[in-house]
Amino acid sequence: MSSSPSQTSGSGDASKATPSGAAVNADDKPRLTEEEKKQNHIASEQKRRQAIREGFDRLTELVPGLEGQGRSEGLVLKRTVDYMRDQIVQRQALIERIEQAGGSVDPKYKK
Repeated sequence: MSSSPSQTSGSGDASKATPSGAAVNADDKPRLTEEEKKQNHIASEQKRRQAIREGFDRLTELVPGLEGQGRSEGLVLKRTVDYMRDQIVQRQALIERIEQAGGSVDPKYKK
């Protein structure tokens, strides 16, 4: 039976310690230390939160009445939903007016 390149002889553990103490796997890629894993997790979480903040900031720019106010995410979501519902009602009213005036509206806009 032949040995695959990723196996090591000895203890059966496929990792080795580097002089700095970081473990190295069989593919010679250093494993992350617990502190590096923690820092990566923190950075990922900060990036996720920043993306959410930017999304809420964008909504405050787009939805009338939200500009320049302190931002409560719950308030932004509620007002965004209210605004979108109002826009849907207005669109339906415009479609009805067009059709009553004898015009036609592409079915894809009636949804």
